[in-house]
Amino acid sequence: MWRDPGVSADSFYETRPDCSNDVPISRFKIKAGKTLSPRKWHDAFTQEGYLDIGKTLRRIYRGGVHPSIRGEVWEFLLGCYDPKSTFDERDQIRERRRIQYATWKKECRQLFPLVGSGRFITSPVITDDGQPIQDPMIMPEGNQAKGLAVLLQDNNRPSSIDSVNNLENVTDKKLIQWILTLHQIGLDVVRTDRTLVFYEKQENLSKLWDILAVYAWIDKEVGYGQGMSDLCSPMIILLDDEADAFWCFERLMRRLRGNFRCTGRTLGVEAQLSNLASITQVIDPKLHKHIEHIGGGDYVFAFRMLMVLFRREFSFCDSLYLWEMMWALEYDPYLFLMYEEAQSASVKAEGVKGRAKSIRQCGKYERQNMRNGAKNTESPLPISVFLVAGVLKDKSTKLLHEARGLDDVVKILNDTTGNLDAKKACNEAMKLHKKYLRKAKKA
Repeated sequence: MWRDPGVSADSFYETRPDCSNDVPISRFKIKAGKTLSPRKWHDAFTQEGYLDIGKTLRRIYRGGVHPSIRGEVWEFLLGCYDPKSTFDERDQIRERRRIQYATWKKECRQLFPLVGSGRFITSPVITDDGQPIQDPMIMPEGNQAKGLAVLLQDNNRPSSIDSVNNLENVTDKKLIQWILTLHQIGLDVVRTDRTLVFYEKQENLSKLWDILAVYAWIDKEVGYGQGMSDLCSPMIILLDDEADAFWCFERLMRRLRGNFRCTGRTLGVEAQLSNLASITQVIDPKLHKHIEHIGGGDYVFAFRMLMVLFRREFSFCDSLYLWEMMWALEYDPYLFLMYEEAQSASVKAEGVKGRAKSIRQCGKYERQNMRNGAKNTESPLPISVFLVAGVLKDKSTKLLHEARGLDDVVKILNDTTGNLDAKKACNEAMKLHKKYLRKAKKA
């Protein structure tokens, strides 16, 4: 029987010619009848704008999303919009959010003049105690450095340096902390997805820096953490409007911000690493025992996979395909309500969690959790933990025979880069999730 081999989607995310040998080959293909196409997407809406989310989720899991509509589809998957809303209602929400983002950005620019200027910093501008540092390194506007960090003094635009040099002594601790993160954001921005032609344009680098700077200001509890630039970058590429990209990133961080939250000397992701250890102990006790024996019982070797959702293990195109399948599997029809309406934990528990869900509108992974009888107040483990467990299971034999220390574990896992299949990885994660629920219930 003839099978459609599909069409490569790499042309939508053009790689710089000098980097073509440095990036993994993409496996994702646009396949007629499987991939959610622009036509199928538009047909999923009623005349008023209501979206048939159940049918859309099934199509996404079958073959991903066509790159030309990926941004607008992600806004629903991440809970930016309610599938039960109309076109007019979404337009109003979008306008309100754009105004809110513009307000926050203006506030940030008043605190630090380079926000929104098309330029950004890559070295500190104040000391730890708030004293100004003269002549910081600023990425010049219009830099065409092919994504590389060219840290030049902006002699042609003295006003931009003057505005930074004229910073007064900062005394507010939260403001000091925010300004101290801005150069770290800049350093990460110039390293993020630098193989893509998209980031040859300075305006796109600046847009990424602006969004991360604004987010770090409004989320004072978490601020900015390394890895956020990898999570935000696709939003910039998929959504033309900066405010829309910001809100898509903000919704993603609702899921992941716990990983970046620091409490004393511990990082939030350690809870997921602990869950990964528990899962491995249940589904592959021999491997877990070996990992503990060689000093890897804290599973810190899986840190990167969980923090940036496999961005390093897949090509750019395939990582987007993986993300949308994960979100389609985890989809909760009350995601939008939980984010928009709940003003407190008690309201969230009583007003949203207490409502009966339509199983047809839930993702496949969410359905498994519901059928398992998990209490409404419990937060299920994210599918990403089972994805990592699947990688470990796949490499189990190699890890058992060749890993004599943590360096060996890291090397074996690094060899998976470019060799993982996103669809197979999700299928394996679903199987392990089902197996884990079954065994955990018996225990």
